This record gives sequence, structure tokens and C-alpha cells, in this order.
Amino acid sequence: MQRQPLEVQTIYAELLEQIAAYEASRAIGHTSGSFVTKMVKGQEYYYFQQVGLGETKRQTYLGRKDAALNELADRFAQGRVNIAADQRAIERLAALLRAGGAMVTDAPSARVLRAHADAGMFHAGGVLVGTSAFIVLGNILGVRWDTSLRTQDVDIAADPKLDIAVPGISTDLPSALDSLEMGFLPVPGLDPKSPSTSFKVRGQRLRVDLLTPAGRAQSSPVSLARFAAAAQPLRFLGYVIDSSVRAAVGGGGVVAVNVPDPARFALHKLIVAGERPAAMQSKREKDISQAAQILEVLDADRPGDIALAWEALAAHGTPWTSRVAKSVPALDRISPAAAQSVQELAG
Repeated sequence: MQRQPLEVQTIYAELLEQIAAYEASRAIGHTSGSFVTKMVKGQEYYYFQQVGLGETKRQTYLGRKDAALNELADRFAQGRVNIAADQRAIERLAALLRAGGAMVTDAPSARVLRAHADAGMFHAGGVLVGTSAFIVLGNILGVRWDTSLRTQDVDIAADPKLDIAVPGISTDLPSALDSLEMGFLPVPGLDPKSPSTSFKVRGQRLRVDLLTPAGRAQSSPVSLARFAAAAQPLRFLGYVIDSSVRAAVGGGGVVAVNVPDPARFALHKLIVAGERPAAMQSKREKDISQAAQILEVLDADRPGDIALAWEALAAHGTPWTSRVAKSVPALDRISPAAAQSVQELAG
């Protein structure tokens, strides 16, 4: 693990702001209307409102209120929305990031993520998880993980009960994959009567899995109507996707995605590691390693984030905290500092 130069971290932060403004600009174009805000579950969101025939109002969801959207609202009011200029600025920043050594994903995975983003997958509440998310978290935290880290598994999670800010927003995951013309095919499940939750390119490692939090004793695929697909339920997944953050994935270009909060991601990895059977020892070691690296960075830079993530986990009761404790000895072998930060919270 290496610290990225401050210049690279600054460029990444600027890139996130540019992407937010660009996506909102594409949504509203040069049409007439105005920016409005709404409060949804304590969070303020931006919409672009237009008035049609008969004084009917139509609102386009733009995103959670932040500095980038505040600036866009000001620019629009002044008549200076320039989509092409925003796109050129993003491409320039993405090139600077690559040159500066920021973490990037492989080209095939980047194509898949671009298709999902263009289809509205992340706008509709999808969250990138797994190793692909871990790569992205390196840029968020301003570090480079092990350079040998690579994956062609694209794991996207979503909650079927998610009350997103705009009811009715949806996408079509199978169609988005078909549009790539890469040869994605549904992977049959163990039960031939159940819908597929995975898509794979024959003869290649590239694979897309759709996941969702599991209810009590739930194992069968769950239909996600807003994605026009089914998802595989997994235990403990709700904890890690309940608090997602906006991020940028580099790899040829740049794609805006949602990823888990880093601290929750790390603690979730410790839970999952303890649940792995002996036959999956290599994956268990990967879980522990990823948790250790994130916790080391957070313990040095943002210890309060770990405390908040622990509070949210502890709210689920002793069965959850005991699962984390089960993985602490393995964590201690890799990173005593990370293990100590968890033990101090556990009391």
C-alpha cells in the first residue's frame, strides 16, 4: 500500500465534482426550467423542474445536493451550461489521474460499468461491491493497493426495498449487457426453475453478478423489477450498501458509480471472512487483507469513520459483533494496528 501524491488526490476530488455536474447537465440539456430541492429522509436532493401544457410539472432527478450541483444550478441560472466543455474537462482530469498513478480497473470491466452507468443502473440505486469496489476505494482514500490486484468480476448490489429519491426510476441490466455485443449469457442456477442472477462471457473470466440483501432464511433469487433482472440474496449485505458514496472508476475513460462506505466495507469483509468454509481459504485471506489495508488507512486518517461504522454494526446485536471478533486473530497476523483499532471499539 502506497500513498498517492497530494496532487493526484486533489485531481480525483475535482473529477468527482466535474462528473456530478456533467451528468446533471446531460439530464437537463439546454431546456427551459429551474432547479428545485426536496428533503427525502433527512437528505436534500436536486431536481430539474419543467412546466408543460396545462401547467403540469415534470421533475428530473439530478442527485443529492452537493457543491458540484450547487455550482451547476448557479451556472444554469446564468445561462452558461456547456456539456461539451464539461466532457472535455472530465477527459483531461481522467488522463491526469492515469498519468499520476491512480488505481484503474481493466478495460472489459470498465466497458461493462460504462454500459450500466449509461443505462441508469447507479442512478437507480445500484452499488458496486467486491474487489472492483475495493480498487475504487483506493482512490477515495488516496492510496494504491497491491498492484497485482485484478478482477474481472463485476458485482452490483441493490436493495429491493430501497426507497430511492425518485419513484419509478428503472433500468434494464440484461439489455445493457446485450448492447455491448461482448457475448454475455445468463449463467444457469442450481435450480433450473430459478432465474439467473449472473451473466458471463463464454470462454472468458468476465462475469457480472447481481446481489441483494438476504432476509431471514432466504436463498432463492429475488426479482428486482427496477433492474429487469433477479439478484442472489446474501446475508449481511444490507449493512454494507446502506451507506454508499459516489465515486469514479478509471479505465480507458471514467465512470461514475456508487460504492460502499470504506469503513463499512472493511468490517463487512471481516464478517464475511469468518463465514467462509475451509474450501474457500484463499478468498478468506483476500477478505482479511482488504479489511486490513482499509482499516490501516482509516485508523491513521479518519478513525471516526471506523467508530461510526462499528456503531451501525453493533446495532444489529451480538451475533454480528461476535462474527467480527472471530476474524480479529487473522487480522492481527496481517496488521496488528488494524486489529487493535477493532478490538478497542469492541471493548
